[in-house]
Amino acid sequence: MRFLISNDDGYFAPGIAALASALGDEGEVLVCAPERDRSGASNSLTLDRPLTVRTAPNGFLYVNGTPTDCVHLAATGLMPELPDMVVCGINHGANMGDDTIYSGTVAAATEGFLLGVPALAISLVSRSPQYFETAARVARDLVRRVKHSPFPRAILLNVNVPDVPYEAIKGVRVTRLGRRHKSAPVVRSENPRGDTIWWVGAAGVAADAGEGTDFHAVANGYVSVTPLSIDLTAYPQLEFVSSWLSD
Repeated sequence: MRFLISNDDGYFAPGIAALASALGDEGEVLVCAPERDRSGASNSLTLDRPLTVRTAPNGFLYVNGTPTDCVHLAATGLMPELPDMVVCGINHGANMGDDTIYSGTVAAATEGFLLGVPALAISLVSRSPQYFETAARVARDLVRRVKHSPFPRAILLNVNVPDVPYEAIKGVRVTRLGRRHKSAPVVRSENPRGDTIWWVGAAGVAADAGEGTDFHAVANGYVSVTPLSIDLTAYPQLEFVSSWLSD
């Protein structure tokens, strides 16, 4: 298999090194990641300037763009043909619930999916992650399952792994996305020159974290695997909006 690996934490992040190492024995690996931390970049593409690709001492490629740029550029320009799978991560922290809207890691995987390639987004759920090897082994387990039982079509899976030793993982649960409360307000501060500056507030705590959600699975020691869909149409509201417009 040919794997394209990317992330949003940057090519120098320990998570992407662990992921590349774990998948190296499973097939050919190309790593193409942002030159710096682009967490929260979502699905943005760089359209106002050209992109450059450079090679790090370890052979990883890095791009002066977003995670989505990296996957699009590598899959449609650097590789002779599309990869068999796009695997993104290992993200430093959770990508559960509403996080998926903002996540550069999920966005990079989404770009692969939009190109018709099966894609995984792998995240390690901790503010100070330690067990990257656990998440790497989970990614390898999933890849081996795909090799044994290939997907009939492209699929996008969002995977969140508890930050514990691999032996402490209780299993894998297929989940839906939970929901967070709204994030904390922006934080007002002042720089050394006396200018007012603003920091985006922290993400809110889980609001919908009941059984069946990604939050619940991870909190109880399970790997959460959530299939994601890209169709944003609010189908239950189609009839209402049609009626509203006809009044």
